[in-house]
Amino acid sequence: MDIEALRSSTLAFVEAHKVWTPLIAGGLAFCESIAILSLFVPATVILIGIGALVGGADIPLWPVIGAAALGAALGDWLSYEAGRWVGPGARTKWPLRRYPDLVAKAERFIGRWGIAAVALGRFFGPARALVPLLAGTLGLARLPFQLANVASALVWAFVLLAPGAGLLAWLDR
Repeated sequence: MDIEALRSSTLAFVEAHKVWTPLIAGGLAFCESIAILSLFVPATVILIGIGALVGGADIPLWPVIGAAALGAALGDWLSYEAGRWVGPGARTKWPLRRYPDLVAKAERFIGRWGIAAVALGRFFGPARALVPLLAGTLGLARLPFQLANVASALVWAFVLLAPGAGLLAWLDR
């Protein structure tokens, strides 16, 4: 199944089963935030489409944003904990060992920005799932990590979903 077929079938399902929209958005955001799994799930494109559906199909926006934020925060938390569990040796394991330049760049990013890297990384493609994992391997403290994780997940979900919902609602006037 190609990305376009996955996107269109997911959006068709959401349109037909509106009540499942928050759960689907949360699941997609979770997959998008898990290290490695995020490489196989084109969640960002689908979530933007869901945002547009929310605006055009009379689906309440805030539960969808809340579920997407929860899914994203849980995914980052799981990646962080996996990083703490594996430790610095994660760099030598698949798939990180295949991308030493990307890992080094992410580690420099975390070194420069500290815990703010968790919040900033959520908004940049591959860094979205890599930064929490590496934050765990580098031993960043849990509480500051979680504060940055949850706050950025809320902002990320809103930024991803609200424009499509608001634009379609505005065009329908």
